[in-house]
Amino acid sequence: MNPNKAEIPEQLKDFKNVLWVIWKHLNLPDPTPLQYDLADVLQGDEKRVVIQAFRGCGKSWLTSAFVIWNLLLDPSKNFLVVSASKTRSDDFSSFCLKLIHEIPLFAHLKPSDGQRFSKISFDVGGAPASHAPSVKSLGISSQLTGSRANVIIFDDCEVVNNSATMLMREKLSEQVKEADAILVPDDPEAKIIFLGTPQTHDSIYTKLTERGYKRFIWPAEHITPAHNDRVYDGDVRPICVNAEKEGKSTEPLRFSDIDLSERKISYGSAGYAMQFLLDSKLSDVEKFPLKISDLIVTTVNKELAPEKYVWARDPDLEWDSSVPNVAFAGERYYRPMKALGDHIEYTGSVLAIDPSGRGKDETGYAVCKMLNGYLYVPEAGGLQGGYDEETLTKLANIAKEHSVNYVITESNFGDGLYTEVLKPVLNRIYPCSLEEVRHHTQKEQRIIDTLEPVMAGHRLVIDPEVIKKDFETIQKYAAETRMHKSLFYQMSRLTRERGALTHDDRLDALAIAVNYWVEQLAQDAEVKMRERREDLLNNELQKFQDAYFKSRGGSAQTLTW
Repeated sequence: MNPNKAEIPEQLKDFKNVLWVIWKHLNLPDPTPLQYDLADVLQGDEKRVVIQAFRGCGKSWLTSAFVIWNLLLDPSKNFLVVSASKTRSDDFSSFCLKLIHEIPLFAHLKPSDGQRFSKISFDVGGAPASHAPSVKSLGISSQLTGSRANVIIFDDCEVVNNSATMLMREKLSEQVKEADAILVPDDPEAKIIFLGTPQTHDSIYTKLTERGYKRFIWPAEHITPAHNDRVYDGDVRPICVNAEKEGKSTEPLRFSDIDLSERKISYGSAGYAMQFLLDSKLSDVEKFPLKISDLIVTTVNKELAPEKYVWARDPDLEWDSSVPNVAFAGERYYRPMKALGDHIEYTGSVLAIDPSGRGKDETGYAVCKMLNGYLYVPEAGGLQGGYDEETLTKLANIAKEHSVNYVITESNFGDGLYTEVLKPVLNRIYPCSLEEVRHHTQKEQRIIDTLEPVMAGHRLVIDPEVIKKDFETIQKYAAETRMHKSLFYQMSRLTRERGALTHDDRLDALAIAVNYWVEQLAQDAEVKMRERREDLLNNELQKFQDAYFKSRGGSAQTLTW
């Protein structure tokens, strides 16, 4: 017979006490201070919770125990468990059934005849008749709509396989939004709990905090208060924040410092940071190869440029907020340390165009000038439309303004039709060479292979006005999509995975422009400067010789050595 809630002993109304009973039954050591702290958060008053705890701390088992404790207090509640895979969510509910059938404290919760009884969904004894089972498990890709629950638990719903690309993350974000529609209405105790490890800086867990969820973090190592504020926005639990214990295990009874060191070697720095420190930034450093901090950001003249620039990651050279920064936290734009040599004319200039196609609403473009192995970008961005007269005219005028030698178009869309449409407009406004390029390799790989060595070598120079204009022109788009249109957002978020970005028009145009000059980049700026100085010296010497022999009625050609 199911006891009335009022009849339940007072000590069992604290989840931590029930957790101790369950751990004893499982022949586990007493719950650790960290596990008790996690239990306090679970039974707290927060209605929207994101729990991030390091791998192996027992958060899934602990949350299963939390479900059974809730059903002990109120068997009328309904729980929905959602995981990235159906197998994982089924394992969660199977563990709940195991606890009910093995622990005498929960014996009255065993499903009776006529009640649902499976690892997919089951009822507990004393539960009233309901369309919704007491506990139900689903995979994240399942149809969530139609389910009902008082408490929804998302247990590791974000994994590598469903969050590798921006499109995947957007799809996942939309799926978890269904949770609010599933919650039983007018239940003051209704709750949504996320358990998991972020896979990237753009994790859905980050987006959840933006939607009002409260985040709680338990890393495997103690951190300082300053590190907590800088990296975790202050969300690490106080039990894990201790400057005197920095770098020491937060679970010393289960994970020694030596054990953590061994795991760091096994997982690698990025993997360890993700799985044990709950810090995705190091992983992002490896995953996203194009760094805006590698750019040289300075005014680009239309006709002339210095022979060489010196780059340095110096705080004194950082651009302030007047240049909008949409890259990852910690990334900065830098001015050059110095410019060397004379200001001379560019070797050449190109305008690259990535035409808009079906389902795309922008035509990306970029002007790129070359001198001594440095590439200069005085203008780049995106235009709405592609084949319309207004867009074609704007592109032709951009070519004219920057006196480009070549216009290059991506021919993959339209089989060369775009070039034929652009040609008469270009001939009318600014006649110049018009070429097509066709690519057969994966786009993401191609863009990275083109831009990464140029950027890493600090050979790509961007005018700050390009960055400002890029940010200004995306403001016309809807708030939820505008950032994806930005050239520099695309640059900082590109990975090698196919479909990594939902929009890449502006970035692809820049890559096409840069690729045109790639073969020229083998030129060493120092060699070019030396050659030019030698030419100037020889010219001056020739002038001197001509003047000397002319004054004596002879000629330099008669000189012999």
